[in-house]
Amino acid sequence: MVNLEWYRTFKAIYQYGTLTRAAQELMISQPNMSIQLASLESYIGKPLFVRMPRKMMPTEYGKQLYTQIVESIDNLERVESEFKRTVLNKAPSIRFGTPSEIFKNYLAEYVGTEEDLHLSVEYGLANVLIEKLVNNELDIAVITRQNKSEEILTYEPLFTESFMIVCSTVFDTTEIDGHIAREDSVSIEKWLRSQKWFAYSSDLALIRRFWRENFKKRPILKLSATIPDNDAILKAVGNSDGLSVSSNLIAGKALENKQVKVLWQGNSLATNTIYLAYNKNKIEPRYIDKIRTFIKSHVNTAQ
Repeated sequence: MVNLEWYRTFKAIYQYGTLTRAAQELMISQPNMSIQLASLESYIGKPLFVRMPRKMMPTEYGKQLYTQIVESIDNLERVESEFKRTVLNKAPSIRFGTPSEIFKNYLAEYVGTEEDLHLSVEYGLANVLIEKLVNNELDIAVITRQNKSEEILTYEPLFTESFMIVCSTVFDTTEIDGHIAREDSVSIEKWLRSQKWFAYSSDLALIRRFWRENFKKRPILKLSATIPDNDAILKAVGNSDGLSVSSNLIAGKALENKQVKVLWQGNSLATNTIYLAYNKNKIEPRYIDKIRTFIKSHVNTAQ
């Protein structure tokens, strides 16, 4: 009967090209690897590799065998890994997805203080995190919007963030303050359009949401820079005469540390719900509870 380890050995040699590298990856001795390969070739009755001075070149039989077995071996190794992670380990590592700003500003400093909470953290935007949840590459994630087409996921509201325009703490707001006091929306928008702006991306996602809520139209603005990092945007705003739209969640620490200040929250509050997303058939309820408690204990700004 064929030994499954022979197939794992064959796959490793095929992928890494040398016995030495394959042996290192599987953490077995090179002589044992040679024996396993020879046993598989004897069992099949065909040579699977051409031995060259510095590389193992697969034969046509080797290529055909690899194509037929690689997916099955990968699936078996995945099952083995998941079993060890969820059953054998008393405190498994939870694959946790989150926007970088939330983790860095609110959660990172507390990770080491939580008993039996072992995280494997990945940063990403909502669409990326949702895709990884669906593909079982993450266990649970904090996301900023739902994808209703992905029905296998549960979206549990965590808290609501509200948006505002922010500026540096030394920015002269005299003119805009007068327009706001008079509730002169036309003058407010005209003044805002004359300013320099920083945005996360050219589609102006946060700015657009704020603008539609308050002015019922799309924004036409003069972008000074697009920066795909909200913390970096706040630093740019705090050290310049530029403006940006942020939220009490994203800008919470920067506001608390007086790095920036609120210029205007709008006549109509623009808000967004933050969700905890997961596939309830892929993660145990106790781990959901652990992550939920961890987040709500330390993300206070948006509550």
